[in-house]
Order: sequence, then C-alpha cells, then structure tokens
Amino acid sequence: MLKHRGFPGRLPGTDFQFTIRRPNKKGITPLTARERFADRRPADRKADVGFMMALWFQFGDEPFERGNLDAGRLAWMFGREVIPAEDPFDSESYGALLRIDERRARAAFPEAFEEESA
Repeated sequence: MLKHRGFPGRLPGTDFQFTIRRPNKKGITPLTARERFADRRPADRKADVGFMMALWFQFGDEPFERGNLDAGRLAWMFGREVIPAEDPFDSESYGALLRIDERRARAAFPEAFEEESA
C-alpha cells in the first residue's frame, strides 16, 4: 500500500480521517459512491472541502493511486468529483488509479479552489 507522504492524516483540529495507517487485515474496503445529502452537518461539509483541497494540492489533475487514502472519505466523492482513471477499475485495490474530475470538483467545492485563483 502506497503511503502518500505529505498528505494530511486528518482535518486539522478534528477527528475526520483522511488517511489510514496500515492495510486492513480483513480485506480492502471497496470504494463505493455514497450519497451526499443537502442537510449534511456543517462539520461534514468542512471535512469534504478540506479533503478536496488536500487532493487537489497533492495531485492536481494527474491520476493518483488510492494507496492509504481513507475509503470512507473517498466514498463521499467517488463517482462524482473523484473518478476511476483506469478501465477496468478494481474498487478493492490499494493500487487502483483515481483522478479528480476538475469541472465537477470546482462546481461542488468552489471554496477548495479559492486560494488558487487569488
């Protein structure tokens, strides 16, 4: 499992996890799309923005390996702002390649890209 050096482990000042420390011994958690409802708590939305900012800062529009990125956090964006970068895609592989759909990510999380335009 690739460990993304320099990627934040969690949203600062919270328990919202962005990475995992070690592979799951019981099996890899598959990536599945989770529905984001409009009534999500502000803290959850802040975690989504922080995670997207970290993804964009670390990888930009280049494909990246799933590695030690938290499956639960990725699931909130998978299939929308974060999409498979390979075909066929293995949702149960730490080596699976993903990429950011920049157009959809900027529409969903404009605040994650504000520093870039300033």
